[in-house]
Amino acid sequence: MRKNSIKNTRVNAEVQRELSNIIRGGIKDPRVAPMTSVVSVEVAPDLKTCKAYISVLGDEKAQEDTLKGLQSAERYIRRELARTINMRNTPEIKFIVDQSIEYGVNISHKIDEVTKNLKDET
Repeated sequence: MRKNSIKNTRVNAEVQRELSNIIRGGIKDPRVAPMTSVVSVEVAPDLKTCKAYISVLGDEKAQEDTLKGLQSAERYIRRELARTINMRNTPEIKFIVDQSIEYGVNISHKIDEVTKNLKDET
């Protein structure tokens, strides 16, 4: 199976949807921030590993705590994933904090500042 095959794209989408549901409703760890979302998921073609990119609304400490909470709940998350998705293998999940949304917001604020300064000068 190629990395970008249709089957792999479907598996990625299904795993992302179920991970979002599990994180939103099933994890009771207080370290996991309530505003945690799964941005994207990359399941390996052999279905053994999975990289889950998560976005956490909050400061750096909230991101670190959420990452630790999700890593400690990985066995529970895998068990729930296996229960809800019928796959040959349930992948090992590696959680990675995705900074792209935060980066985009910062760039947008900087652009707004520059355009405001240009309008003030004229």
